[in-house]
Amino acid sequence: MVALPLILLLIAGMVLGYTTLTTGLPLRPGIDFAGGTAVTVFTPDSRETIEATFSGYPLLSVGEGLSNGKYIQFGPMDDAQYRSLSALINEKYPDAKVDQIGETFGKTLQNQAFFAVILSFIGMSVVVLIAFRDLVPAGAVVLAALADIIVTAAIMQIIGIPLSLGTTAALLMLIGYSVDSDILLTTRVLKRRGKLEDKLSGAFRTGIIMTTTTLSAVAAMWVVATAGQIQIISEIASVLLIGLFVDLMNTWMLNAGILKGYVLRSDKR
Repeated sequence: MVALPLILLLIAGMVLGYTTLTTGLPLRPGIDFAGGTAVTVFTPDSRETIEATFSGYPLLSVGEGLSNGKYIQFGPMDDAQYRSLSALINEKYPDAKVDQIGETFGKTLQNQAFFAVILSFIGMSVVVLIAFRDLVPAGAVVLAALADIIVTAAIMQIIGIPLSLGTTAALLMLIGYSVDSDILLTTRVLKRRGKLEDKLSGAFRTGIIMTTTTLSAVAAMWVVATAGQIQIISEIASVLLIGLFVDLMNTWMLNAGILKGYVLRSDKR
């Protein structure tokens, strides 16, 4: 039960480790963290036309929204290049809205986001340890939550979802979803009477209903955001969808496998 999740956790750790060694960060940062310029404009110009217009600048992406809305992202640039870009935008799209995030400010946001994730994970671990007062079940919950974050982050890196304030919030939400199902499983197995297999199957039925309900809501959010080209909501929903599917594996294979082995050894003693 635990072999497949542990193998995937190892592969995900290697992906993030390699990315960290080559780029300095485990995930490709968005402009929130790397710094850059975001331009919102309403224009009938196609994506190809916009890419050709700004080919001389560090163009990252061109998102398309409703009513000919375009969301254009640029990477960091020096002052002279930014002034040139601003002049071009004013010439081509005088009604455009321009937002700039400095590279230094982006790094500050980046550090704060990492601190928030680490602090929330430590807080969750302490609460779980206090709740169960047993190192093995509490450690299984923490390991499953950690595996959710690491595997989800590796998939984000592979498919190209950047790390931004929105996707960081999604990872924080994922910690809550993960611990919710893991605590349900652990409580049913350790604190209820009956046969082990019956307790596992009962917890599985309840947990699957909870997770599929959440998956349905998040999937609907992803469909609406993707159809409406709301990039940040689409990315948040994508991270949550990936994380919830990963959590199904880590809860009902990794955590359940560790708990089953722990209970069987305790019964033998």
